[in-house]
Amino acid sequence: MGASLSNLTEAGSDGSGGPGLGDIPESCVACVFTYLTPPEICNLARLNRAFRGAASSDSVWEPKLPSTYPQLLSLLPPETVGHRSPLSKKKEIFAFLSRLIPFDEGTKVLWLDRATGGVCLSVSAKGMTITGIEDRRYWSWIPTEESRFQVVAYLQQIWWFEVDGLIKFPFPAGVYSLSFRLHLGRFFKRLGRRLCNYGQTHGWDIKPVRFELSTSDGQQVSRECCLDEPEKDDMGNHKRGCWIDYHVGDFVVTSSDTVELRFSMKQIDCTHSKGGLCVDSISIIPSGLRHGKKSL
Repeated sequence: MGASLSNLTEAGSDGSGGPGLGDIPESCVACVFTYLTPPEICNLARLNRAFRGAASSDSVWEPKLPSTYPQLLSLLPPETVGHRSPLSKKKEIFAFLSRLIPFDEGTKVLWLDRATGGVCLSVSAKGMTITGIEDRRYWSWIPTEESRFQVVAYLQQIWWFEVDGLIKFPFPAGVYSLSFRLHLGRFFKRLGRRLCNYGQTHGWDIKPVRFELSTSDGQQVSRECCLDEPEKDDMGNHKRGCWIDYHVGDFVVTSSDTVELRFSMKQIDCTHSKGGLCVDSISIIPSGLRHGKKSL
């Protein structure tokens, strides 16, 4: 297949052979590229000059960008784009937004999925309201490379557990999933090995945690889930020692107006304490991208 494609690329370019890929008008190539994914376009751009030119065409990349990309760019602080030359080409805008871009004082990150162009958003624990977070008897901040925000909130022990958040964001139309990223146990490294301490992990198998989300247009979703397993099976406890995305639910965006979204996670039964939990962030991604993650 590779040899055949190479021959087609070379043929016709110097007039010694039959027609090849180099003879296809750039406008036709650009038309075909509109049906391909961004990674496929970038791979084909290596074939010849016509393909390279088509792969830089605004007509190819305009449909790949979300309809709200001007609003997304306006969210970013000036220093994020200040050192860059103006983003005049749609391909440059797509490439820029495909990176993890922090905003709102680093408490939020947005990016585009490189295969689909879907808008993704993550909010750090520092961007949420956490009951008792200022009291070191209950909570502490742990720096870590396991979070894209480089820090997570760790709960030692508390009776009233509640985490709330509110965001206003210009999502393009579509269906989105919201998940909390949590970890049972305090992780650390010793001699290059990742280890976990579960000495403070307790209370999550007694009563379920309640997850909720609601939107400004009246959509509401809630679910309950125990974060710990009361008994281990032959394979051990699958909820401890690893990051898990707890799926709260999906919501639908029907227009390109700014969406106001509220979300929460709580276990406020004060008959027992709970502790030993790391809270990293929430993520909001197109619902079709949830595959491939460890989630519940």
